[in-house]
Amino acid sequence: MSVNLTDQFIDDLYEMGRAGFPDSVVHQAKRCLLDYLGSTLAGARLMQEKGEKLLEHMGGSCGDASVIGFGRKIGAENAAFLNGLSSHIAELDDGVISGIVHPGSPVLSALLPVAEKEQVQGDALLKGIIVGYEVSTRIADAIQPSHKKRGYHATGTCGSIGAAVGIAVMLGFSKAQMKDVLSSSAVSAHGTLKVLEDDSELKPYNVAQAAICAVLAASMGRVGFAGPNDVLSGKTGFLSIMADEVDEDQLRPKEGDAFAVERVYVKPHAACRYCHPAIDAALKIRAEHSLRPERVESVKVATYELAVAKHDHTVVNNISSAKMSIPYSTAVALVVGKAGIGEYSDECIANPEIVALAKKVAVRVDEELTAIFPKYSAAKVEITTVDGKYFVERIDSPKGEAEFPLSDQEMEEKCASLAVYARKTESESQKIIQAVWNLENELPSLFGLL
Repeated sequence: MSVNLTDQFIDDLYEMGRAGFPDSVVHQAKRCLLDYLGSTLAGARLMQEKGEKLLEHMGGSCGDASVIGFGRKIGAENAAFLNGLSSHIAELDDGVISGIVHPGSPVLSALLPVAEKEQVQGDALLKGIIVGYEVSTRIADAIQPSHKKRGYHATGTCGSIGAAVGIAVMLGFSKAQMKDVLSSSAVSAHGTLKVLEDDSELKPYNVAQAAICAVLAASMGRVGFAGPNDVLSGKTGFLSIMADEVDEDQLRPKEGDAFAVERVYVKPHAACRYCHPAIDAALKIRAEHSLRPERVESVKVATYELAVAKHDHTVVNNISSAKMSIPYSTAVALVVGKAGIGEYSDECIANPEIVALAKKVAVRVDEELTAIFPKYSAAKVEITTVDGKYFVERIDSPKGEAEFPLSDQEMEEKCASLAVYARKTESESQKIIQAVWNLENELPSLFGLL
C-alpha cells in the first residue's frame, strides 16, 4: 500500500502545533515578526501612490483588518493582498537559502489580517507563524533547486501553502480541516520567475497572490470543502508538477533539526539576497583599503550559478531592476558605503558615478561556489585599480544568516529605522517593537500602531 505523503505531513504538523515550542523558538518568531513589520512599513511607503489607488479599487476603508502602513482597514483577504505587496517590494524580507524562499512575507501577510479579524490571542498567532514557516520551508526544500530551474517562484507557491496551514493552526482547525486547507492551497499555488525580466515590478505581486490565496484556502478548508486524498503525490500532485527532482525526506522532521524560523536569514541590505555576499565583500574591501570608487579599473564577481542568471545586468532602469542587480549593488556599496533602502532610489540609480562603476562589474559562475550552495551563499569580489593594485575578498555567509545573525538590538534598529522611513515617529516605532516583544499580551495594541 502506497504511503499517503499528505497525511504524514499533516499528522506531523498537527502534533507540532499541539506540542508547543521552546522559548527560544517563540522568541525567534517574534524576531521574524519584527523584521516583517519594518520591511512592510517601508514597502508601503515605496508603493504609497499605487497602494492608495489599489485601496480605492478594493473598497476604500471598509473592513476589519489593518493595511500595514496605510492607516486604514479593509477586508481580511484584500488586506493580505496589499500587505503582501508591501512586504516584498523593498526586498528586505527574510528568507531561507536552502529552499530559495521568503517565508515571512506570505505567511505574515496572510496571518495578521485573519488574526485581527478573528481577534486571536498573541500566543495563537505565534504558533501559526512557526508552523507556517515550517510548511513553507519544508516543501521548498523538497523541490529546490529544480523548482526554480523550472521557472517557479517558491515564495509564491510554497509560501502560499505555508501561510494557509499557518492560519489553520492559528485558528485551531481540526486535522481534517488542516488537510483540506493544505489541499486547497496546493492546487491553487502559483507564481513564476518571469517577473524578474525586463524591469518588471511584479515580483511582489507573487507574494500578494500567495497571501490572498492562503486566506481563501483557509476559508475553503474551514467550511469543509474536501480536497484530493493526497494532494502532494502522484502524477498530477503538487510535487511532480512543480519539480523534476524531489526529495521527499525534506518533508519529514529529523531529530536535532532546527525549526524553520531558526534557519532564516535577515537582510541588512535592501536587495535580493543573491546580491548580499558581493555587497559584504565590496564593503569590506572599501573599508579596509580606503578604496575610492574613482580608483576602480574593473570589478569581477564570482558566485554560484543560480545567483547569476537575471542578476548580472549592468544597466538598471528602475528600483526593481536595481534590487536584482549584483553589478549595481556592488557599485552602490563601493560608492556610498552602504546598500540600504535609500541606496535603491531613483536618485542613486541616476547617479553617474554609480552608473559608470556598475558597468565595470562583471559577474560569472564559479564552480566551487556553486558546489557549496545552498549550504553557503557565497561570492568572491576581485577589484583592480587604475594604478595596478589588486584586492580580493570572499564571503561565504553574508551578514544575517542563521550562523551570522543580527542581534536583537540590530533587529530593533532595523525595524525602527524602516518605521521612521515610513513616517512613523520614534515613539511609535518603539511602541511597535515593545508590542512585538510582548505579543502574548499586546497583540490588539500592535494592530492599532500599524
